[in-house]
Amino acid sequence: MKMFLIVATALIGLSAGMAQAAKAIGADRIISAATGDWDKDGNADLALLVAADENSGDDHSVYIYLHDDEAGRLTLKTVAANKVWGNLGIAGQRPFLTALPNGSLLITSHNESIGRDRWEQKLTVAYRNSDFVVAGYTYTSYDTLDPDNQTDCDFNVMTGKGTAKSKPVAAKGETVLLRDWSDDRGQTACGNG
Repeated sequence: MKMFLIVATALIGLSAGMAQAAKAIGADRIISAATGDWDKDGNADLALLVAADENSGDDHSVYIYLHDDEAGRLTLKTVAANKVWGNLGIAGQRPFLTALPNGSLLITSHNESIGRDRWEQKLTVAYRNSDFVVAGYTYTSYDTLDPDNQTDCDFNVMTGKGTAKSKPVAAKGETVLLRDWSDDRGQTACGNG
């Protein structure tokens, strides 16, 4: 019930400039939701993972709302359209959001059910300089028929440091807004692209 009230408040309390984008969000399109204090102001904020329009061929989108003290409600801060892969009709392929204790947001997509190539990808999203950035990228995969064919990568996007296949990797550290993120960036840094 609490989640419904937060979602309803977020949808009602949108600024005029973002209202058009939010009108397309029906409750039946919400895949996952997470609440946390993204901007560390002591108030609950909201992130929604929203299904793409049927038959569009697009990936799912992330809508992030921050509590606005002046307005007294949640307001839409960012939309990262067409960002998260996932098949909603198949077990083991449904993406989800998780609020982390440090105030970051974790976006997880995965394939744990179809074909021999199984994988999981996690984006750690943090609020920095009044916007949402991809701070971390984690990717693991394995081949169900070839146990030696495994990949693991954990990469700090902002510092450019990480590990891939248990060895150090380094790339140019950068600040990448969530809405500008491409999974190819993470794959390249991990040596998979």
